[in-house]
Amino acid sequence: MTISVYVASAFSKDHKGGNKAGVVLMENPLTTTQKMAIAKQLGYAETAFISESASADYKFEYFTPKEEVDLCGHATIGSFTILKHLKKLFRSRYTIETNSGVLTITIKDDIIFMEQNKPIFYDILSSNEFSDCFDIKDINNQYPIQIVSTGLKDILIPIKNEIRLDELQPNFEKIKEISKYYTVVGMHLYAFKDDRIICRNFAPLYDINEEAATGTSNGALACYLHEQHSLQKEIYVFEQGYSLGSPSEILVKLATDSKNEIEKVYVGGKGYYCETKCIDVEEIK
Repeated sequence: MTISVYVASAFSKDHKGGNKAGVVLMENPLTTTQKMAIAKQLGYAETAFISESASADYKFEYFTPKEEVDLCGHATIGSFTILKHLKKLFRSRYTIETNSGVLTITIKDDIIFMEQNKPIFYDILSSNEFSDCFDIKDINNQYPIQIVSTGLKDILIPIKNEIRLDELQPNFEKIKEISKYYTVVGMHLYAFKDDRIICRNFAPLYDINEEAATGTSNGALACYLHEQHSLQKEIYVFEQGYSLGSPSEILVKLATDSKNEIEKVYVGGKGYYCETKCIDVEEIK
């Protein structure tokens, strides 16, 4: 049996760059082994597998080349880019069933927004713990290093400026060790340049040394900036992927209550269809 695997780039900027993801519309069931093998053969950070759901419009499963993960922002945006490309979208609002719960997708013009979970703020870490990962003189100690999740846990690390962030040389083996110890996906580093927020993301524990665009990480970062920097924006715009030659733009909206506490998190961006590949799953045992 040969299946079609669509490839989309999500969180693209000016219809360029972004982060590629595989998208499989499952007309027939696939085993976990087959899904894993397909994701590995494609080689993208994540591949989304879409099927029918009893509790939502679609069921989404996400696989890295190494294992299944509960949620993936760019693969979700990429998936809806493909559904739009195939003319399967007729509304501005959909729901998806994921391992992180049932989430809402809204589509306005060319921007696809994905609801995330309310933020959970975990441990604050010492900069000394990262001395083997990169030069800790690059860390901006004005702000805490903290583990935050809106669906997936990341370590958020402030860097002094854009130049230091761009020139930073990560030790991926050490990053992998710390990620495993704290049971996080990886490390999300950020710096300011005037009103711009520039990011780099390292997730070697999941065989992703560096990723061009990460929705869940930037969802967590917007919540962190709201809490730790008292930075409140109508839309947070995060730039990522420049170090990989794949400029990306991730948008985050936060809905707050009368006490200014975060109630809803939405991560969005644009995407475009790249290509369709064929994979023979009969060869996958």
